[in-house]
Amino acid sequence: MTTTAIKGAFFHLLDDPSVVGVTAAHQYEPDGLLVLEAGRVTAFGARVDIEPNLGPDVSRIDHTGSLIVPGFIDTHIHFPQLDMIASFGEQLLDWLERYTFPEEAKFLDPAHAAECADFFLEELLRNGTTSALVYGTVHKESVDALFEAAFARNMRLVAGKALMDRNVPEAVRDTAESGDRDSRDLIARWHGKGRLGYAVTPRFAPACSDEQMTRAGKLLAEFPDVLMHTHMSENLGEMDWVKELYPDAKDYLDVYDSFGLLTNQSVFAHCIHLKGEEFQRMAEADAAISYCPTSNLFLGSGLFNLKEAEKYGVKVGMGTDVGAGTSFSLLQTMNEAYKVCHLKGHKLDPYKSFYLSTLGGARALNMGDKVGNFEVGKEADFLVLDMAATPLLERRLKNCKSIDETLFVLSMLGDDRAVEHTYVAGACRYSKRK
Repeated sequence: MTTTAIKGAFFHLLDDPSVVGVTAAHQYEPDGLLVLEAGRVTAFGARVDIEPNLGPDVSRIDHTGSLIVPGFIDTHIHFPQLDMIASFGEQLLDWLERYTFPEEAKFLDPAHAAECADFFLEELLRNGTTSALVYGTVHKESVDALFEAAFARNMRLVAGKALMDRNVPEAVRDTAESGDRDSRDLIARWHGKGRLGYAVTPRFAPACSDEQMTRAGKLLAEFPDVLMHTHMSENLGEMDWVKELYPDAKDYLDVYDSFGLLTNQSVFAHCIHLKGEEFQRMAEADAAISYCPTSNLFLGSGLFNLKEAEKYGVKVGMGTDVGAGTSFSLLQTMNEAYKVCHLKGHKLDPYKSFYLSTLGGARALNMGDKVGNFEVGKEADFLVLDMAATPLLERRLKNCKSIDETLFVLSMLGDDRAVEHTYVAGACRYSKRK
């Protein structure tokens, strides 16, 4: 078995800094060593402590001068919206009708789905994202293509076929029966294969009949290790629509809860307009939120209240929400998150930003025991950040006097250009130099 030792400066999170404090939450090794075997971490820490115990046959890779961090984890992204990213001028519901649904209709074609899946995953890796929770279209072909491409790259990726049997155009509509059947087929074929996982994926409550939501709840109960992935409380017009469709529900969350979709397997994207009681119920259920600041700003949906989620102890990860989000880069998404938090009256420190994009994202997707940091035994997903990616970034970083300042500058000035290498299960899957 080949052993590989990676040399460089390392940073990772051990816990949520808003819970345990910054000092206890992070580990920074300016001269560190990461030892890998069979795609997993077998040792990590200061080089002076580990290197004397390594044998002469250990393969060595030197990334001195860079900063090595765990792979980014995108907790909400739509791979079929790749070709409509940066579409002008609409809020959520009009944007779906005008741009999204026509684009998603193309994914009935397996060749189109396969070509987009390859580009999509390469774009994730180019941006340092090693794991993601991904929406497919209503077409089973879209998810087959994505899983096949992710399996070939050995990525830890979770995805699901969108369920939507009402209030959408016919070209992107299924039925309660076909949605259930296709979901079961996809679970049988892909869930647990390699590093892949499945998510039961109702589009959002207005697009799913009661029967479809009921079947989704039964799927979730029947397969206790699959996720549930949907949208909630993103847009005020959407919320008014939900009130019309479910007049007896006390709030949006109650709609999902009534169908058995509020569990510790549930990931709700956006949640901008949640109230205190809803946060409390999410915390009690151990459900998670995907914070998507870039898309929330782009569609004019609103400003997520991260402090309120922290107050109630709700799990939160970062999401790009491409194609409403305008970048695959979680570094750029951190930039927008900082600004949103500022507008909500508090400062988002860089330790929390990197937590949301690594270990926090892993915990939100119930994979914190597998990825998210460099703890021994975890899968070796990580990226190497180029500290001289642009002239401005290089100049600014030279003036940084602490790791927190370095992280903040990276999150403000960094983007895909800052990603020098991306490693998946110990194998380099992207290198900027190629």
